[in-house]
Amino acid sequence: MRYFVDFLASRGLSTEVTKITPYYIRAFIMYLQQKRCFSNHRLNRPKEKSLSGHTVNCYLRSVRAFFSWLVSEGIIENSPFDRVKIPKAPKKVIPTFSDSQIQDLISVIDIRSPEGFRDYTIILVLLDTAMRVSELCHLQLDDVWLEDGLLKVLGKGNKERLIPIGKQVQKCLWRYISRYRPEPQLPNCNHVFLTRDGRPLTKDRVEKIIARYGKKAALTGVRCSPHTFRHTATLKFLRNGGDVFTLQKMLGHASLEMTRRYCELADIDVKKAHTTASPVDNLFGRINLRSKNSNVEKKKSTLRRAAGHGQDGS
Repeated sequence: MRYFVDFLASRGLSTEVTKITPYYIRAFIMYLQQKRCFSNHRLNRPKEKSLSGHTVNCYLRSVRAFFSWLVSEGIIENSPFDRVKIPKAPKKVIPTFSDSQIQDLISVIDIRSPEGFRDYTIILVLLDTAMRVSELCHLQLDDVWLEDGLLKVLGKGNKERLIPIGKQVQKCLWRYISRYRPEPQLPNCNHVFLTRDGRPLTKDRVEKIIARYGKKAALTGVRCSPHTFRHTATLKFLRNGGDVFTLQKMLGHASLEMTRRYCELADIDVKKAHTTASPVDNLFGRINLRSKNSNVEKKKSTLRRAAGHGQDGS
């Protein structure tokens, strides 16, 4: 919204919500598509490349949501976005961790230290549950049901859900909580994952930890981040025979639409699956097998007749 307000002000256009027209929105779309990445940013230097299609789409959806709220509150009668079509974000296949990359990542962690075992446990939890990093940071001790193999997660919109965990993650969580979790700095701190001095881990801190291990393991071709583990866990769940409805519950999606986007990651497995499940190949394989069996039976029958004729002749 700040970008939108700054744009209107720089063009001498009104920022009064009742005066925003579809023309303003279309001009803002063109501005975003031509805007350089990190231009006018207070921390990062500008880059030559333009904003990505995903960034432009995200900004516009945020502004559209604001105007939808204005309509619902009766502040304006109609949203200017009713007559504007937002450019769709390009579909990209997000690289996920391979098994060897996960092994390399884990191998550089010193699990003998309290911080190392904490980081090892965090990675396994992310990989086994596909939870968001924010959900992991807010995980409470009371939300860890080790005997039942479940984690109670507070997701977007303050919606709770239960996520199952495997036996290996159960063991790691029990060991971390009972042996390596430091004493909280505050008595009422009930977060599972803490820093060395007993403060709750933040989202940024977890991202930096995983990025550091990725650099140490010299991983290439994939972004080493918590969200990559979410994609990887989703893909592996589907590859291992998991169904989309269970996956939807695990990911915490209100509808299958968002889950379907993750399912598109599994499209790369179509060729592999078709190699073993091709209807025609399997059909001809059975036909050829029958043909071979039929030929063998014919030969056996001929040999039996020949043997019988020989006995009569003798």
